[in-house]
Amino acid sequence: MQEIKFVENKHLKEKPKDQSKLGFGRIFTDYMFTMEYNSKEGWHNAQVRPYENLSFDPATTFIHYGQAFFEGMKAYNAVDGVRLFRPKDNFARATRSAERLCMPALDEELALEGLKLLLEAKRQTGLPIVTEIMSEKHLDLFADVDIIQLGARNMQNFMLLKELGRCNKPILLKRGLSATMEEFLMAAEYIFAGGNKQVILCERGIRTFEKMIRNNLDLSAVPLVKMFSHLPIIIDPSHAAGRRDMVQPLSRAAIAAGADGLIIEAHNDPKHALCDGAQSLDLDQFDNVMADIKRRAEFEGRTMMP
Repeated sequence: MQEIKFVENKHLKEKPKDQSKLGFGRIFTDYMFTMEYNSKEGWHNAQVRPYENLSFDPATTFIHYGQAFFEGMKAYNAVDGVRLFRPKDNFARATRSAERLCMPALDEELALEGLKLLLEAKRQTGLPIVTEIMSEKHLDLFADVDIIQLGARNMQNFMLLKELGRCNKPILLKRGLSATMEEFLMAAEYIFAGGNKQVILCERGIRTFEKMIRNNLDLSAVPLVKMFSHLPIIIDPSHAAGRRDMVQPLSRAAIAAGADGLIIEAHNDPKHALCDGAQSLDLDQFDNVMADIKRRAEFEGRTMMP
């Protein structure tokens, strides 16, 4: 059996506090297992390496002819480690799928060994989930999500607001692009009316005539929310400006204004991010910004949550 190379990930994610609510298909490990194939070497270059986007040649066969297959596998945390459910059967089925598509069969033993290493790496990771809902029809899919986000464009989606009022999960409600403060607070009232009092407001910038930034961050929203409601309000400096060089100064201003939290976008490779790369900090920049935020929070007499 060929050697499997291990590439260390130096930027591990924080583990989730409640591992009973990990969800499916929304939380991913810090590592992934990959192998390459060609006609001369067969399956080779097996690696467990940091989780990242995959890169394909435009002429890759499955893109043009749909020559691909998927095989899922279940894993469970146990007292003595991570247990897999019938891994050999899964790999055998993957091999049969490959043969039917005239694709090279997997090296099952090598793939299984790589998966064991991947699951061992998984034990180091895990994060609570905040993810955005687009329709009330999708609510069942959010059973294992910790906080449901309602985006700016759905702030006045009243059917969705009512359904979120019936669920028992915290709702992160983002201010609409052109919403007044009264409209923002009334959207929260729709959720309250259904019985759900777990609402977090988020100011993420409003649309103005200014073109040098994505949106204008309305910091007056922070004191206004505290005057007219009991709700916590957080600031999203990343979406507000749409520029990574604006994230740090806007974060400082948010703390000074009394915001209860920040949403800051980060990416291991912003230049190649598929979405919002221009406003994303790389991991070193994120560390620097967080260190600065911590100092300023302490200066304001605020305590940051770990």
